[in-house]
Amino acid sequence: MDTVSKKNLQTEALKVRMGVIEGTYHAGSGHPGGSLSAADLLTYLYFYKMKVDPRNPQWEERDRLVLSKGHAAPALYAVLAEKGYFSGEEIPRLRKVGSMLQGHPDMKNIPGVDMSTGSLGQGISAACGMALSAKHFGDAFHVYTILGDGECEEGQVWEAAMFASHKKLDNLTAFVDLNHLQIDGTIEEVNSPLPLDEKFAAFGWHVLTIDGHDFDQIDAAVNEALSVKGKPTAIICNTVKGKGVSFMENVCGWHGVAPKQEEYEKAMAELQEKLAAMEA
Repeated sequence: MDTVSKKNLQTEALKVRMGVIEGTYHAGSGHPGGSLSAADLLTYLYFYKMKVDPRNPQWEERDRLVLSKGHAAPALYAVLAEKGYFSGEEIPRLRKVGSMLQGHPDMKNIPGVDMSTGSLGQGISAACGMALSAKHFGDAFHVYTILGDGECEEGQVWEAAMFASHKKLDNLTAFVDLNHLQIDGTIEEVNSPLPLDEKFAAFGWHVLTIDGHDFDQIDAAVNEALSVKGKPTAIICNTVKGKGVSFMENVCGWHGVAPKQEEYEKAMAELQEKLAAMEA
């Protein structure tokens, strides 16, 4: 990836993180930790790799994204707003009565959302269906899905993994946001799904492991995934829960707690300082 593209992505990712903080603060609820850890993946996909058109959200040839870890909706919403699917003025209305931006993605009311998600484990199954449909009808679009590491404790994830391999869905790429923290503690303590790389490989997937905050590594992995034939690809992304906000990083408590005013102001100041440095 060239230097200009990478800097642009780093800049956009900071804006997305600000959107996460903005939305969850005004909502007084939500999931900032896992939204911040997935922000770079979502930024890369929407601003660099996926074929999408904000002016035509239902474009039939678009690539699809299923946010299987639907509680990370604040990051998806921030990306969609930055990309131009809807106004950024919607972000502070997150989870408000009458707002289209509810706690989990809603494909019926939010432009750019390809699948309603929230019940963990189900998103990857929907992604499999999209990929199978593309195979059946000869469509060229690619399907991406993002799972949480805690989500991989759900049995439905592995049913979908078995199905995707059996159907040779090489038009499906799954990212696992491996930040090692879920609502009750570390994944190792709660109900470890590790080793994820070996599990996906055993289910017949092509598997890669990367730093999920390094755009060069993300790009190289996605390009490799797109070249693989006859099997789906799983990209295990080592990430940091709460990435980008110092006091939220690697803290389990920020899984599902919104920042209060002092925390909001501190987080936004940190991100604005980084953004100013990037744009200088």
